[in-house]
Amino acid sequence: MTVVVLGAAGGIGSHVVDALLAQGRSVRAVTRTAVKLPDGVEPFIADLRDPARLRAAVDGSDVVVHAAAPSYHRWVQEFPSLTSAVADAAEGKRLVFVDNLYGYGPVSKPLTEDLPAAATDAKGRVRTAMANDLEIRHADGRLDVVIGRASDYFGPRGTTSAAGEQMVPAAIAGALVRVAGATDIPHSWSYLPDVGRALAMLADGPVGRAYHLPVGPPHTLRELADAFARAAGNDRARMSALPPWLHRLLALGHPMLRELLSTRYQFDAPFVVDDGRFRREVGSFTLTPLREAAAATVEWFHRQAS
Repeated sequence: MTVVVLGAAGGIGSHVVDALLAQGRSVRAVTRTAVKLPDGVEPFIADLRDPARLRAAVDGSDVVVHAAAPSYHRWVQEFPSLTSAVADAAEGKRLVFVDNLYGYGPVSKPLTEDLPAAATDAKGRVRTAMANDLEIRHADGRLDVVIGRASDYFGPRGTTSAAGEQMVPAAIAGALVRVAGATDIPHSWSYLPDVGRALAMLADGPVGRAYHLPVGPPHTLRELADAFARAAGNDRARMSALPPWLHRLLALGHPMLRELLSTRYQFDAPFVVDDGRFRREVGSFTLTPLREAAAATVEWFHRQAS
């Protein structure tokens, strides 16, 4: 079986490549530019906006993992057409779509896959529309679709997340960690190597379903930052929470803060994921303990800094 990973240089895609190699799979890693890849991986350079190159990238494969994404601030404009083009190119194959939890919108109970799509922001509605389109294609028999939904992630190669370059370097340095959300609200986190292993498992097994990828016990922003601080040899992290009113004010002149404002609800109320469906239907899963995951994350950020 040949598995194609689109977005193979990204935070999630690169870990999917690692996990597939560990399974002994034949892997084709599709990236926009030339990057260093693990031994044994077939490199393929393609701009996925080019239909001919996209079709060439997936030609001869059995499974396509769609881990590619536009820049965060361009999701609404570019993500639907990208995913539609990927689905067109993957007809007749299995498509593993890397999704997140935005489509549910604000919730007041643990997240399960049978919750309605109730997103109140544009990014969540885009996520819902893409998943719906893929499910229709699956029902029509055009391709086999399985959707893997990760929570906010952290880990090696994880920079563009709430627990990435906004948090880890400051925790390592003993500097003030600034967060956009409440510091002591429980939140489910996805560790990137675990995400990669779970998505690799979806290359086999059930299709036509969405699965929450396995997560550990929820941790607050403070607990996560403290784990990074301890891994770096510090006592604990110093934290400062951006209150909602100030977040809204600063977002007027700060593009990334403006992007994060629409999904802040995930950090102002408990956001806890139920991964039971994955464990029942896909397979058992052993998660990486937080202490080990935090240490690996800190080590990676140390290497990048040096």
